[in-house]
Amino acid sequence: MSVELRRNGLHLTGTPLSLDATRKSPLSFVSHAHSDHIARHERTIATAATLRFMAHRLGKVSAPLPVPYGRPFELGSLMLELLPAGHILGSAQLRVIREDGKRIVYTGDLNLAPSLTAEPVQVAECDTLVIESTFGHPRYVFPPREEVLGAVESWVRRHLERGAVPVLLAYPLGKSQEAMKYLSNRGFPLVAHPSIYEVTKLYGEFGVTIEPLRRFEGRVEPGEVLFFPPHLVRGGALAPFWPRATAVLTGWALDGGGAARRYGADVAFPLSDHADCPSLVRYVKATGARDVITLHGFAEELAEVLRGEGLDARALGQPKQLALL
Repeated sequence: MSVELRRNGLHLTGTPLSLDATRKSPLSFVSHAHSDHIARHERTIATAATLRFMAHRLGKVSAPLPVPYGRPFELGSLMLELLPAGHILGSAQLRVIREDGKRIVYTGDLNLAPSLTAEPVQVAECDTLVIESTFGHPRYVFPPREEVLGAVESWVRRHLERGAVPVLLAYPLGKSQEAMKYLSNRGFPLVAHPSIYEVTKLYGEFGVTIEPLRRFEGRVEPGEVLFFPPHLVRGGALAPFWPRATAVLTGWALDGGGAARRYGADVAFPLSDHADCPSLVRYVKATGARDVITLHGFAEELAEVLRGEGLDARALGQPKQLALL
C-alpha cells in the first residue's frame, strides 16, 4: 500500500479511500469539519458531529457514513477505526490496519491540550504515522491553555470595568466554543455573531451547552462579551460599538504583534486548537511509529526535529507517491 498526495488531498493507493480530500471524491474520510478539510463527496466517513457540522456548512451530505470512536469496521480487505483527535468537537484520527496487521494512522489536525468542548485525544498506536504539522516549527511552544484563557478573562474584565465592549475574534467552529465555554462557566453573558451562534447551538445537540448566550442582532447589552468572526471585522460591522477593545484568539499570536495587526485587533492571545511542536514530538513517540510522514504547515521542520530525536521521519510536500511500510 502507498499514500499519495494528489491535488485534492491524500489518497490511499489501491483503495477507494481519500483522506480529507478538498474536492469531490468517491469516498473520503473527513477528520473534522473546518472548511479546508471538507468537500461534497459521494460518500463520507466521519463522526456524527463532523457530519452534522458539514451539513450545516455544505447542505445535505450525500451517503454519510457516521462512525463512532473506537469501533473498527471493514473496508474491503482493510480494517478502519476512528479515534479522537482533540482538535474540535467530533475531530478524529483514522487508523487503517492491513491484512498482515500493519497499522497506518492519519491524524488530521491534532491537539493534546485538555479541552472544554472537544473529546480528549487518544494516542493511536501504529507502525506508520502521517501527522499534520501546522505548528511543527520549534519556535511554536504554547503556554498552558488554562493560563491563556485566564489572561483572556482578565482582559475581558478590565475592559468591561471601563465600560468598553470586549470583542473576541475567533473562528466560528471550535475556537469560539472553547473560549465561550470558559467564559460562560465564569458567569459572563455572551452574544455571538449568527455564524458562531448557530454552530454553538449544534454543539448543544452533542451535549456541549454554552449559556447564557444570545444571538447578535446589531446590539450588545452592558456586561456582554461579543464573539465575532475575524474575516468580518474590517467591513465596519463593529464601528457602532465604542468604546470597544478587540482581541483575536490564534496560535499565530506567538509570531508577535503582527498577528493582532493582521486581524485588525488590539491584541492577540495564543489560544490554539492545534498541538505545538513539543506536543507533536511527544505524540509521535507515544504512537511507537517506526516510520513518520509529516504533512502541511512546517512539515520539513518537524521532520528534521524528529530525525534529531532518532526517528525515521520525512516530509510529504508536492504531490507524489510515497511507499508506506
